[in-house]
Amino acid sequence: MAEIRDEYDSPWKDILELYFEDFMAFFFPQIHAEIDWARGYKFLDQELFQITRDAEVGKKVVDKLVKVWKLTGEETWVLLNVEIQSQEESVLEERVFTYFYRLKDKFNLPVASLVILGDDRNNWRPRTFSQSLWGCRVEFEFPSVKLLDYELQWADLEASPNPFAIVTMAHLKTKATRKDLQSRKEWKFRLTRAL
Repeated sequence: MAEIRDEYDSPWKDILELYFEDFMAFFFPQIHAEIDWARGYKFLDQELFQITRDAEVGKKVVDKLVKVWKLTGEETWVLLNVEIQSQEESVLEERVFTYFYRLKDKFNLPVASLVILGDDRNNWRPRTFSQSLWGCRVEFEFPSVKLLDYELQWADLEASPNPFAIVTMAHLKTKATRKDLQSRKEWKFRLTRAL
């Protein structure tokens, strides 16, 4: 089980840390345009750990918290939830909301929660958490990107210079060739050459 989990999530952790700006440009270009990249960015692993200690262990999830500055000069935190698992998670929306409000409560800074979905179910597209009771209502919306949607943009992925185009292709082909080791090997060589 750990081997399968590492097959998907470890490469995502590594490339997110190496190419965070490219990640934002590829998946969230509108947000990328509002960040002051000249000021840099900083991963806040310790701060994220403080609010996720009691999170379920063994989930195929890459969670990253990154400090950035908007072009207006305001410090902002970006919470990334990259859902690598190949099945729906019924509590994803609530978990994203919980992380958001814990960060807001503990650090009192603006937080943007962004979700990447790496599963293979076309109809699972979580974007909202809501709860109501006796006239009290909470509604929390977050942007999410479905990697499966990029299958229809394969030519664009191949033409893109962004490293996350290759990461997306590798993710899609890893899932598609799960039971065909020969095709998987051929795709590994092809995508490696594309790098």
